[in-house]
Amino acid sequence: MALHRLTSVTMGVPNVAETAAYYTDFGLTPDGEGWFTTRDAGRQLRIVHAPTRRLIEARIGVDDPDDLAAAASRLARIGVTCETTGSCLTAYDEATGVRAVLDVTPRFTQPAIPATPYNGPGRVERADTRAPAIARSAPVRPRKLGHAVVGTPDFDATTAFFRDGLGLKASDYIKDAGAFLRCSADHHNILVLKAPVAFLHHTSWQVDDIDDIGRGATAMLEDHPERHVWGLGRHHAGSNFFWYLKDPAGNFSEYYSDMDCVVDDQLWTPEVLEGAKGLFTWGPPPPPSFLHPDDLAALMTGAHRAAR
Repeated sequence: MALHRLTSVTMGVPNVAETAAYYTDFGLTPDGEGWFTTRDAGRQLRIVHAPTRRLIEARIGVDDPDDLAAAASRLARIGVTCETTGSCLTAYDEATGVRAVLDVTPRFTQPAIPATPYNGPGRVERADTRAPAIARSAPVRPRKLGHAVVGTPDFDATTAFFRDGLGLKASDYIKDAGAFLRCSADHHNILVLKAPVAFLHHTSWQVDDIDDIGRGATAMLEDHPERHVWGLGRHHAGSNFFWYLKDPAGNFSEYYSDMDCVVDDQLWTPEVLEGAKGLFTWGPPPPPSFLHPDDLAALMTGAHRAAR
């Protein structure tokens, strides 16, 4: 795949300082220049001011200038103009206003960490000692940005922009409502959701394992129970463990681990999922606010005012 990773995202929020403090609590590290870094992948989140919460920009790594030319050709075929400057291509999804930037950048090789030993029926991986998670005391810090989820009032157009124009590949679909798209080996890096207005639904951040999902969420909720949204559970699409929290702007943030990886495209067959099947295989049912955020009406009003 010429595309090889979701490098970073920029989110727009009305309350920058409050939201930045939340993501510092979440485990991202502010670098003093407006960016937040992850443990393994460097600068991956920027928070800027916007009248309503939204995804401003998604940056995607590509291998070489030929990949930019190929993307420009694909975008032209679907009627999207773009600008190529040096090692970057910039294009806008008209339905959401998201700025997509393809960057010629080196491939990211994530450092491997030892597998967490878990005992199971007839299998002892951890003998004569307690589970490692019992002794963990350091705050949870996400390893990397996994994906961003954008709501769009024109599902077909936004899906075509990312898939047919930029060149992301489809991993799975939620019938008439969602497209799980990847620009790396991870199951999805962009999820396009049908919605009445453009907004950022959530960002998702990789941690070591299910224990760190639990530890991270527990720490986030200790003094702020209102941050809880949904979890703990396991998704069907992507297969990952998850726990969702809510930032002060209303965006959800997800701790995840054990995501499906598509290393050989020929061995993966996308599914078209219906109903709740694509959301989870076990765990509590999603709250209504996960599917229809509480501020959706306000977002629609704000978008209308901005358009005027």
